[in-house]
Amino acid sequence: MIKSIVVFGIAVGAAALHVAAGAEARMDGVGEASVSVVQDVAGYNSWPMIQAVGGKLVCAYSRGSAHTIGEGKRGVFARTSSDGGKTWGTEVCVANDPSVGEVTIGKGLDSTGVMLLWVRRWGKKCGHDLYRTTDGSAFEKIAAPALDPMPMQITDVFPVPGVGLMSLWFAGDYQKGPHSSWGVLTSKDDGRTWTQRTIEKNLEKTDWPTEQAGVWLGNGRILVVARSEGAGCQFQITSTDSGITWKRTKTNITDVNSSTPSLILDQKTGQLANYYYHRGARKMKRRTVDAAYIFNHPMDWPAPETLAEGHEKRAWDAGNVNATVFGGRHFLATYTGTEHDTSVVVVAVPPPRGRE
Repeated sequence: MIKSIVVFGIAVGAAALHVAAGAEARMDGVGEASVSVVQDVAGYNSWPMIQAVGGKLVCAYSRGSAHTIGEGKRGVFARTSSDGGKTWGTEVCVANDPSVGEVTIGKGLDSTGVMLLWVRRWGKKCGHDLYRTTDGSAFEKIAAPALDPMPMQITDVFPVPGVGLMSLWFAGDYQKGPHSSWGVLTSKDDGRTWTQRTIEKNLEKTDWPTEQAGVWLGNGRILVVARSEGAGCQFQITSTDSGITWKRTKTNITDVNSSTPSLILDQKTGQLANYYYHRGARKMKRRTVDAAYIFNHPMDWPAPETLAEGHEKRAWDAGNVNATVFGGRHFLATYTGTEHDTSVVVVAVPPPRGRE
């Protein structure tokens, strides 16, 4: 199976995604933008999660036959890179139960710097499993929490001092009517056990924040950006008391279409990068802002940069950017391709230069 990726006009193999023309000229930092192929074997390789751990990049992803989540042939796999994403090692299996469809849904680090990976099981027996890995080659399942309501997804793990680890979740059926909810999960023992809280319930679909990404800003402040399902923008959700109470608002980020955010906060500069894929427009984008300012001004996100462009025919056959930091660069995992045949790719970019 031969496809093509173009990096500044140079063919390097796999999927139809290329770095946007002139992107390197617009970005300051370490090196220039590039694209690498993680996995392009036959099948619907999709919904990747990427994390830097133990001097490596670990990219975990799901593979099935189409854009479906419950087929028994859909499993979770991973590859690692020891050279900054230039090449990727042998694929390992994380989970592949033929009775359910398994999908990567969230990642992060525990308090010791070990990678955590949330995997959803969907089918006759739905649930969520949490795996840990020190090297991206061996994965240990450490939790399978009994949750009510049952989330559609649990998102990236991040630390909240005094609370422990936190992930956000959302539950619903993507239909009209007050059927949707969202909330938080917290763990005080590095992911072995979790406590679930519902923040909002009985939401209409257009008021429902999904696929949330959160960061801790300090002094009790948590900032979350979330995808929306038909609201025409991303949501911003904030807490000033370490996640006890929350405020949800719309943002001026309207160049979206089921666009999942992924956040990277530069602790030294306070700059927050919001990465997402604009489905339909076929563009991977980044918005950069001062985190302390945007916390109280959700309608003031600056204009985006376009980092990479895709060529998929159907909007759903690309998207879901997930980001991590490694070696002074930001690594953005995504997928792209056709109805039954997609590839997982990683776009590496310099960190953004400061903005007001």
